[in-house]
Parts: sequence; structure tokens; C-alpha cells
Amino acid sequence: MAAEIRVFTCLKDNFGYLVHDTESGATASIDAPEAGPILTALAREGWTLTDILVTHHHADHIGGIAELKQATNCRVVAPYDQGAAIPLVDLRVRQGDVIKVGELLARVLETPGHTLDHIAYVFDDDKALFAADTLFSVGCGRVFEGTYPMMWESLLKLRVLPDDMRLYCGHEYTAANVKFALTVEPGNAALQARAAEVAHLRTAGLPTVPTLLGDEKQTNVFLRADEPSVAAGVRLKGAGAVEVFTELRERKNKS
Repeated sequence: MAAEIRVFTCLKDNFGYLVHDTESGATASIDAPEAGPILTALAREGWTLTDILVTHHHADHIGGIAELKQATNCRVVAPYDQGAAIPLVDLRVRQGDVIKVGELLARVLETPGHTLDHIAYVFDDDKALFAADTLFSVGCGRVFEGTYPMMWESLLKLRVLPDDMRLYCGHEYTAANVKFALTVEPGNAALQARAAEVAHLRTAGLPTVPTLLGDEKQTNVFLRADEPSVAAGVRLKGAGAVEVFTELRERKNKS
């Protein structure tokens, strides 16, 4: 028994994801940026939406909930923080909770920083991490509501997951992230290889996800803020990881 996962584009650069349990027929959408592309993908596959697993309250991740709920009467699962404006929530979850999508199991990790309510869903048996806007391929989200130490701790929580875990993130930002990362670690051979791969994928009109978490650990400077080469790359040799991470994120904000 294994999950089938479909990747498609929503809005301008959001990723849409469907996770389908072949055993029961249950299907979850990870977030709901807009209803149209999700309904189209469901129809193409012949699947029925049973769940929306919401990662955080930003409008580009919840905009399609109402229409999808009306069309399918699906269950809406969302972060525990009831102060976050997420519509039509049926179940609120927090760190350590496990959600069933048919027979598939998704473990909840709280990953605040980008927003205070942000969570990620880990399908351990299927080696799939849906990290939304906490961790991007070769990047990470802006820190809007949390603090830099909080965001770094959230990244560490994801970094300890197995190398063969596949990362599915919230946006197609990889090309810009690679360009920035090369300014920090221009001599990183794994990053150079990833840059070539990303250029090929984007030229072919293909998504840059999923990517293996093990590859991210070698190429993503935000996950590598405690590496001496990254500290040196932002002229903070010997500095602590949080200070280096803060400098990285501030530089990326301005890039």
C-alpha cells in the first residue's frame, strides 16, 4: 500500500498536491490555493476529495477551501491555533497528532516562523514531507510572524528527518533560491549540480519538486547555517547558527 501523489500549479507559483490512498480511495489536498486546478486534477484522476490538510492561514494556501468544501463536503484539517483565520475547519491538530487519510498516516510537526500557526505533514511510510512555506527547495520562507531563532528551530525539526524523505514545498521558487545560494557557497559542488538540474527542469517546463531531503542538506544554505562554509560565505566566520541564519534570511529578503 502506497500513496499516489500528484503535483500541479495553482495561482502563479503555488504548488497544488493531491495525496491518494489506493486502498480506500481517500484523497487529500495539501492546502487549497484555489479550487479550479484542484478540481481539474481530481477529475483527471477520477479521485474524490475527502480531506484538505491546511498548513497555515495565508490566503494563497486557503483561498479554495470554501468552494472545495461546497463541492465535495471534504474534511478540513488545520493548525490548532484558533486565532488563525482559516474557514470551515472540522479538525484542529498540533505537534505529534496523526491524521488518517483513508489508511495513510500523516504526522503533524509544528514549524512556526513563517507564521505562528504553521505546521508540516509527514507521511513517514510514504517518505513524503509537505513543508509548505517553512522549507523550500534550496530555500526557506520569510519570517513574517515568528522570530529567526524560532524559524531555525523549525528547520532543524525538518532536517532530522531521513535523507530519503521527499520534500514537497509550497512554491516554485527553486531557481531564485539556487541563484542566491550560489552567492553564499559558490564552491559547493552539490549546489552547482542542483543549479544545472533546476535550469534543465525549468527549461522543460517541469516542476523542481519533489527533491530528496538528503540533497537539501547538501545544497540548502538555510539548512546549513551551522556549517563553517556557510558562515564564511556571509562573513560571519565563527558565529552561531542563529546569527548566520538571520544574516542569510535578511540577505535573501533584499535579493
